[in-house]
Amino acid sequence: MNSPAVQYMSECFVQPEYFSEEMKQPCYLTPWDLVMLSVQYIQKGLLFRKPAIPPASVDQVDFIKTLLDRLKHSLSLTLVHFYPLAGRLVTRQTDSPPSYVVFVDCNNSPGAKFIHASLDMAISDILSPTYVPLVVQSFFDHDRALNHDGHSRPLLSIQVTELVDGIFIGCSMNHVLGDGTSFWNFFNAFSEIFQAQGKMDSISRPPVVKRWFPDGRDPIINLPFTHRDEFIRRYEAPQLLERIFHFTGESIARLKAKANAEAGNNTNKISSFQALSALVWRSITRTRNLPPDQTTSCRMAADNRPRLEPPLPREYFGNSINPLRGVTTVGELLGHDLGWAAWKLHQTVVNQTDKAVREWLDAWWKSPFMYHLDRLFDPFSIMMGSSPRFNKYGNEFGLGQAVALRSGYAHKFDGKVSAYPGHEGGGSIDLEICLPPHSMTALEADEEFMEVTSC
Repeated sequence: MNSPAVQYMSECFVQPEYFSEEMKQPCYLTPWDLVMLSVQYIQKGLLFRKPAIPPASVDQVDFIKTLLDRLKHSLSLTLVHFYPLAGRLVTRQTDSPPSYVVFVDCNNSPGAKFIHASLDMAISDILSPTYVPLVVQSFFDHDRALNHDGHSRPLLSIQVTELVDGIFIGCSMNHVLGDGTSFWNFFNAFSEIFQAQGKMDSISRPPVVKRWFPDGRDPIINLPFTHRDEFIRRYEAPQLLERIFHFTGESIARLKAKANAEAGNNTNKISSFQALSALVWRSITRTRNLPPDQTTSCRMAADNRPRLEPPLPREYFGNSINPLRGVTTVGELLGHDLGWAAWKLHQTVVNQTDKAVREWLDAWWKSPFMYHLDRLFDPFSIMMGSSPRFNKYGNEFGLGQAVALRSGYAHKFDGKVSAYPGHEGGGSIDLEICLPPHSMTALEADEEFMEVTSC
């Protein structure tokens, strides 16, 4: 029996409450931004319980209308701070001299999109199944869209999906505009303004919107292309199962201690996330039954803000990430213990210095390229995305703490793992793991992995 489908009730566009002169200027993009043109939007959202409304109080229809109106007003105020999200991508192309420049224009855009939808399902229908139901992908706009589609699509869409007993607030943000840090800084500001009854100056961490370029670099980057088909590649995910695995703060602490003890040298430098990544890398690799000489890697998205000298502020709004890659063979990975794998990942992270970041940027300027999901990732490796350090459960929108966090269709492939803070806090972590059915079944039978998770 098929699940009910999401019904779209209304949609509109939301513009910033007002426009300053700064907002009318082109927003030129960095290599970290432009490299994202051929990958997908960031799609993350939060599931809330509907508040119990006494019979003598306002009815559900008025509650939803009030919520939607407040969300739209809060969004318009938030966009004053994060104004590039209200724009559209523009390509300025000339033949003589040859030029191909992609930038953000906020002057000729209807703004961010706001969608109201409904679904005849309950929270339990979303959270009780072992695997995340496919209907969750319908909680987000921009399904299967590439960031380059931001030339004609909104760069930001908020979709509010009303369930029987819940509210899901899904946010789709063009990845050219920012990374996970930027995404959650926006989401946090959106919630703060809502909670403060629409006071625009109420956000605790205003964004730094001005793009960072190394000294001496022209912010107007001329790409070596004449048509989008030269760098745009569509991606369709294979058949996957998606499951949320929960790790308590206590189990994470034990795993970190084990990894540091096994690494030797009296080290305590291996972080909780490095230990957990090593566990997942080893466990998923075992499920694949690969030959010992097969190369395998664990990729981690590294925030370059604190690595630059001087560092970029955490509030820097844009992309400032590179995928780091710990590489070995299957035989080496499985022939050694957890501490060996975790130390390899630790060394990979330590080596991402200011010098390494600037060398990557210099190399890109000499030979610009775009990330493509089918080329960046392979079926012998894993990718650790997102971060349990982001403030995700601090976003309440007058609904109390969310009961769960979920993501959309974007960036799902064999071996994609997204890390979220656990609902109860205290150092707990949830991992959203995507695997083909046979690999998921094998992971669920993997003793080393399952003895650490509480699922």
